[in-house]
Amino acid sequence: MLIREKYLTKIRAFYHSESLIKIIYGMRRSGKSVILNQIMDEIIKLGINKENIIYINFESLKYDFIKNAKDLYNYIESLKINKSKYYVFLDEIQKVEEFEKAINSLRITNDYSIFITGSNSRMTLLELSTDLSGRYVSFRINPLSFKEIVELTNTKEKDYESLLFDILKWGGLPQRFLFQNDADKIIYLSSVYDSIILKDIVERLKIKDIASFNKVLQYMLDTESREFSRDNVIEYLKKEHHEIANDTLYNYLEAFVSSFIMNKVYRYDVHGKNLLKTLNKYYVNDLGIKQIKTNNEKVNYSVALENIVYNELIGKDYKVFVGKTTRGEIDFIASKNNGFKYIQVCLDLSDENNRDREFKAFDEIEEGEKYIITLTKKDYSTDTVKQINIFDFLMNDNF
Repeated sequence: MLIREKYLTKIRAFYHSESLIKIIYGMRRSGKSVILNQIMDEIIKLGINKENIIYINFESLKYDFIKNAKDLYNYIESLKINKSKYYVFLDEIQKVEEFEKAINSLRITNDYSIFITGSNSRMTLLELSTDLSGRYVSFRINPLSFKEIVELTNTKEKDYESLLFDILKWGGLPQRFLFQNDADKIIYLSSVYDSIILKDIVERLKIKDIASFNKVLQYMLDTESREFSRDNVIEYLKKEHHEIANDTLYNYLEAFVSSFIMNKVYRYDVHGKNLLKTLNKYYVNDLGIKQIKTNNEKVNYSVALENIVYNELIGKDYKVFVGKTTRGEIDFIASKNNGFKYIQVCLDLSDENNRDREFKAFDEIEEGEKYIITLTKKDYSTDTVKQINIFDFLMNDNF
C-alpha cells in the first residue's frame, strides 16, 4: 500500500487534539478513506487501544439509521466503554443532516479527537456552519501526484515519459491503476463520475435537467485552460438544442468546483497587482475524468501538461493564478511564503517559434523567479528565465 506521507506529515501534529476537528476533503475516490486508515494504523502504533477507535463509513448501509446530528451524537456516546480519549473517524459525513452540531457537541466534551471526511463543498471553509467556525483544520486530498504514482508503480526513471503520457490520458485516481486495459479504466472512471454526479451534485442541488448539466461539463472539459466565456457556453448549448438561464449556468459551474471535478483559477493583473473577477480559467482535478467525458478522443498533450503542472502546484501548497500582462498572459503565477514564481508550460521547447513565444511572455515581468517547465531535455535557460524539465519539477518536493 502507498503511504501518502505528504498528507500524513501535515496531519500528524493534530492527531491528539480534542479542540480542533480534522477535516479531510476532496474528490471522490482520491484516497481520503485510505488516509483515514493510515492515520488509525499510526495511532495504534503509538499505543492507543483499538477499543478507543471508532470508525463509521456513512456509505455503508450498516449506518443508514444515522440520519441527523442527534442520531450521530447518541450513537457515538453509546460506544464509550472507558474514560480514556476516543479517536473518532467519520467517513463521508456530509450524508448526515446538520452533522456540525453533533461534531461540536462531541468536541466540547474533550473526550474525542475527531477526524471527518467529505466529498463536496460542505466540507470546505465556504459552507461549514458557525458550529465549527474556527474550530477545525482542513486538508484537501488530491488524486495521486506523479511522484506518488512512480512509487506506487515502481517505475524506473527511464520509463518516466511513458508513465507521464499514461497519466495525461487516464489521470491519477488511485484505484484506476488496478486496471490494465483501456476498457476497464473507462468503466471504473465512469463509475466514479456517476457517483459524483448522482451523490454530490444531482441530489444535493436537486438538478432536474441532467442532460444540460452534462453538456455544460462536456463543454468546459473540451475548452479547458481557455478563458471562460458565458456567451460561448450559451451559444454552444443552443447549437446542441439546450437552453439554460444564466443563474443555472453559474450554479452548474459552482457544482463542478464544489464537487472537485474542476478547479477555478482567477486571473491576476501583474501590473495592477490585483485579482480580476472575469475571464477566469478552469482546470480539471483529474485528467481521467476528462478523458471519459470529452468529445475529443485524441488527447491534447500540451493542454494536459499545463493541467498537470497546475495540479502539482496546488499539491505543493501554492496559491495559483493566471497572470495577465499588457501583451498577453503568463500561464501561472504561483505564490507561497510571500514569494512569486512566474511559470510558462510548454510541451516542446525545441521548436524555435514555441521557444520565442514562451520566453517573450516574461518580457514585462521584472520581479520574482521565472520558469519554463517543459518535456524538452536540451536546456535553453537564459540569465533571467530558468528552464526545468517536467520530471525534475514533478519529482522535486522543494520547488
